[in-house]
Amino acid sequence: QVQLVESGGGLVQAGGSLRLSCAASGRTFSRLSMGWFRQAPGKEREIVAAISWSGGGRYYSSSVKGRFTISRDNAKNTVFLQMNSLKPEDTAVYSCGASDSGTYYSTSSYNYWGQGTQVTVSS
Repeated sequence: QVQLVESGGGLVQAGGSLRLSCAASGRTFSRLSMGWFRQAPGKEREIVAAISWSGGGRYYSSSVKGRFTISRDNAKNTVFLQMNSLKPEDTAVYSCGASDSGTYYSTSSYNYWGQGTQVTVSS
């Protein structure tokens, strides 16, 4: 069992930055792949970024590559998403997920989810 709690969302102007955090508890964090996902109104949930358990593997969707950075601190059981150069189209509920098996950059591999945090980017 894994519990995930996101924080750091908010309202920001286009071009601004936010840093999301996801704190994990309930089981060993270091062997979990972690990902960030988002869902905008009327759209399917999409994977934004993911990181392997070791931190050596990273994935970014084409829409955020070069602007977002995923990282993790296993000692603190926390994964981060640094979001820079934000655009209005980044507006969504951002959720973190954890995977204990499967490919870290595949949405289907994720079996634990946080409640999400709202990110709103104004134009």
